[in-house]
Amino acid sequence: MTFSLRRPAARCVVLDTDRRIFLIEAEDPIDPGKEPWLEIPGGGMGWGEDSGQAALRELHEETGLRGVEMGPCVWVQQTRYTFAGYHFESDDRIHVAFCDGGSYDPQGLEALEAAAFLGARWWTVEELAANPAPTVPVRLREFLPAIVAGEFPDEPIDISPPPHLGGRAAANRAG
Repeated sequence: MTFSLRRPAARCVVLDTDRRIFLIEAEDPIDPGKEPWLEIPGGGMGWGEDSGQAALRELHEETGLRGVEMGPCVWVQQTRYTFAGYHFESDDRIHVAFCDGGSYDPQGLEALEAAAFLGARWWTVEELAANPAPTVPVRLREFLPAIVAGEFPDEPIDISPPPHLGGRAAANRAG
């Protein structure tokens, strides 16, 4: 029997004034056979924590970006993945956020995050489209252009991985 940690999580698509997205490059520190991936910042929500507050907290811990304005929840997803030997089932709320830019300066990484994160940078939609690395969320490339164009849905869109992936996040990452 496999034990699964089921949790609510909050993530954010953070855009700078040039409409670039900030992505973290990561790898599984326990499984070197997994391909490195690109991910938006985020992670588990605390008890009673609002998803916008959790996304802002996680963004600060994982990137150190300052002066961030948290926007609405634009996407939701349910994923299952394995990271560092742990199996997760995650119900994510994904917000859009804005800032003037900044550089990668994490302020509170957990030990596994510190071992997994390889760096981070700003990406244009075109650069991301040309990069074959897996992403978290899995469907980031599909739904990102509308967000970058300022087209926010009235209600969050479900971007859960398609059934052929078995509901698993391709990058198999926890946050």
